[in-house]
Amino acid sequence: MDETRRPTLIASVQRALRLLEAVAGHPSGAPAKLLAREAGLPLATSYHLLRTLAHEGYVVKLPDGAWLLGARVGELHGRAGGQVLLGRVRPILDDLRKSLGAAAYLAVHQDDEIRLIDVADSPRTPRVDLWVGFDEAAHATAIGKCLLGQLDDESRRDYLSRHPLVSLTRNTITERERLERALTPDGIAMDREEYALGTGCAAVPVTDAEGAVVGALAVSCRPQRLGRLTADQAPLRAAAARMGRVLALA
Repeated sequence: MDETRRPTLIASVQRALRLLEAVAGHPSGAPAKLLAREAGLPLATSYHLLRTLAHEGYVVKLPDGAWLLGARVGELHGRAGGQVLLGRVRPILDDLRKSLGAAAYLAVHQDDEIRLIDVADSPRTPRVDLWVGFDEAAHATAIGKCLLGQLDDESRRDYLSRHPLVSLTRNTITERERLERALTPDGIAMDREEYALGTGCAAVPVTDAEGAVVGALAVSCRPQRLGRLTADQAPLRAAAARMGRVLALA
């Protein structure tokens, strides 16, 4: 394919986007004539495009004739927010995966639950088989234990009262007292085949500039590699610092 060839562009889409940008520039609304002028479009074309955008919910017409952005734009923005965040998170996870040769994970404590946000893996560094959701197996995963270790006593008791310590493998910790003794707020959390046989994990907290925990970063590998992988925590800690800056901005 000739890389110098210009891409095929749809002029009507370009015009509609320019018109949307013009509408967005007027929080209190603007008449079609003004919007057409700012978008550099004929008035008749602007009317056709505005009616189409209104039909799809991207703009609304007020009784005085002014045009505003519609609800669909807000919905689109809300959905896009997660994609924008993933676009910033994924490169950090992927860099960590490549540097350590292990699948990398990010999770957060959100709405009183532990949520897995993203995973970076590959055929050579496969993720752990998520046969039980991380939100239901925090006691058996390094990333879950890392986040549980950051909670205050009351929040942790509430979480554990709602999530039974189910035995997933012969190594799973199912006694609450033993689990709480294993939680280290500032240290590295470990999963030694507690979630899945044949897989070990390590996790560190992700904090913002004020030191508040905003998530946990983990890697998984074969159990035989876990000791070597965690002997030098610098790569994992450096990635967690980068992630902290990204999540704080988000």
